[in-house]
Amino acid sequence: MHYPSKVQLIDVGPRDGLQNEKQPVPAAVKIELVHRLQAAGLRSIEVTSFVSPKWVPQMADNAQVMAGIARQSGVCYSVLTPNLQGFEAALASKPDEIVVFAAASEAFSRKNINCSIAESIDRFAPVVQAALAAGIRVRGAMSCTVGCPYEGEIAPERVGYLAGLMRGIGVQHIGVADTIGVGTPRKVQAAFEATLRYFSLADVSGHFHDTYGQALANTLAAMEIGVYQFDASVAGLGGCPFAKGATGNVATEDVVYMLHGMGIDTGIDLDLLIDAGVFISDYLQRPSGSRAARALLTRRGTPA
Repeated sequence: MHYPSKVQLIDVGPRDGLQNEKQPVPAAVKIELVHRLQAAGLRSIEVTSFVSPKWVPQMADNAQVMAGIARQSGVCYSVLTPNLQGFEAALASKPDEIVVFAAASEAFSRKNINCSIAESIDRFAPVVQAALAAGIRVRGAMSCTVGCPYEGEIAPERVGYLAGLMRGIGVQHIGVADTIGVGTPRKVQAAFEATLRYFSLADVSGHFHDTYGQALANTLAAMEIGVYQFDASVAGLGGCPFAKGATGNVATEDVVYMLHGMGIDTGIDLDLLIDAGVFISDYLQRPSGSRAARALLTRRGTPA
């Protein structure tokens, strides 16, 4: 096997991880989390979402959070913008990158954003064009690329169809997401192979949830075909509100522990990353969702 010598991680904890938390998380805590992640060496952080507070009240402080970050050179700060109104609201906060999202499942698309896949692409097209015109990078996220809570298994052809639509409206980078964590290595590889007909290896990333304990195996499987960029969430924060039983994103700490054990460079200080996970877990008053973090904290003598 020829694995990448360096892997780039995007921490989505501040946005994807916290958005479903029932208890309000103050802007100051979110800002401190971003500061701790960048201090640990993360060079790409998904900070917040510019959506209606009616739908995602946890992200109502989006502008405050973006304004409060002490930005570091070389760090990409991205925000989710589901429509043109959200993009226009985000513009004042000067994000380096916006994220638009669509599902490879028609049923999931209708349940999640109340429109078909084709309609979602039509909705995102002006957002993508406006971002590119403003010099802002555009990343797309494809959810349910291997399985859907309503449709079951998703064929790779559906993933390729969506990837082609995303490429057609100008999306520059695409994420292949196992939103409900049902994927296994060969199925994940097939989803990537369908995507790679439209995007280069430099422009794809993986996003795996750990519902069935497959996220690290799926990360490794993606690396086997050359993928070297992945989303992860500090302390394993996050979940999917539309998929009963779906757990959080794979923990950034667990991915880093695995990669460092393989001699693969991430540019991340694992101890500082664990400290960032402890910070947010303590605020949420629950143990870290990272197995590596819990084991290493026990070794430190400070169990999570």
